[in-house]
Amino acid sequence: MATPSKTAAQQRADRIKAYNAELLQLAQDDILTLTPEQRRAVDDYHAALLAQFTTTYDIDKTQHEKQLSWGMRIVSFLGALALAASVFFLFYQFWGHFSTTVQVVTLISAVLLSFVATVFIAVKDRSGYFARLSALVCFVCFVLNISMLGQIFNIAPSDNALILWAALAFLLAYALDIRLLLVAGIACLVAYLSARVGTWSGMYWIHFGERPENFFPAAALLFAIPHVIDHRRYTGYTATYHVCALLVLFIPVLILANYGAVSYLKFDHDVIEGAYQIAGFVLSAATIALGIRKGWGEVINTGTVFFVIFLYTKFFDWWWESMPKYLFFLIIGLTAILFLLILKRLRGYGRHPETGAMP
Repeated sequence: MATPSKTAAQQRADRIKAYNAELLQLAQDDILTLTPEQRRAVDDYHAALLAQFTTTYDIDKTQHEKQLSWGMRIVSFLGALALAASVFFLFYQFWGHFSTTVQVVTLISAVLLSFVATVFIAVKDRSGYFARLSALVCFVCFVLNISMLGQIFNIAPSDNALILWAALAFLLAYALDIRLLLVAGIACLVAYLSARVGTWSGMYWIHFGERPENFFPAAALLFAIPHVIDHRRYTGYTATYHVCALLVLFIPVLILANYGAVSYLKFDHDVIEGAYQIAGFVLSAATIALGIRKGWGEVINTGTVFFVIFLYTKFFDWWWESMPKYLFFLIIGLTAILFLLILKRLRGYGRHPETGAMP
């Protein structure tokens, strides 16, 4: 059976390892013992599958390899940041010594060469670490390209650059399975959509962050994308969209719940803050309910975090000045215990009463 990505292949390999360990335990406990023919067939199938994954995706077959892979991810990320910073400061260090023609050729060449290098490395590098590093450098070069070409030709800053950056980030993220670039693309897309909403209200696009409500349409779109476009081939991408969408939704609500003066609404600031406080509780509770119903762990966790943040913010507003500090923190602790009891009940929601398994 074909596996669409390295992440999915690694998860399948981990399940095979867990299956073999459990099968061994069952045999030791005299619960289940496969016949030699059955065990041979299973072992041969798993061996062929792991060999295919190793050849195609360079997966981690042991715990030692997995630990080293985490180190390689960290090193590749830090290396990408260092190389990107090197490119950035190299441009600014010597930029004034070049003619306009050399500057334009250098900018275009940097993007094209880094993109070609990324494609070449992706074909040769089964592990994907070097391809990720090269892709991040390519993205930084492209961002510098658009920014500095605008400065060279004295072009007024435009939010259209954001959609170009998002397009390249999404292209590299989906082609090479790089979730960091997916987040970068999402950030550029959110900024572009929010700037568009801001310009429709009459403000200059670069000031879109002054009105948190500008982010709400982007949050709705982000949450809908993985359910409109099939993402089953991309492990973890749906969860990434969900978490980013909820952050784009709840952070503006949290700001408006505490600072109503930045809202578009023309009501008293206290009324606006109260309305958004209620909205924060309702939306976070609805998010938790939706996550439980759909089985989306990341949605449940994000909704829970923001429900607690909204609740503790209200506790601070109500009691911090008027209540002894020991009593304030006692209430916080008791509230945490209450949340633990509620979450424990929700955790067991829907389990079979005898086996404890989910239906």
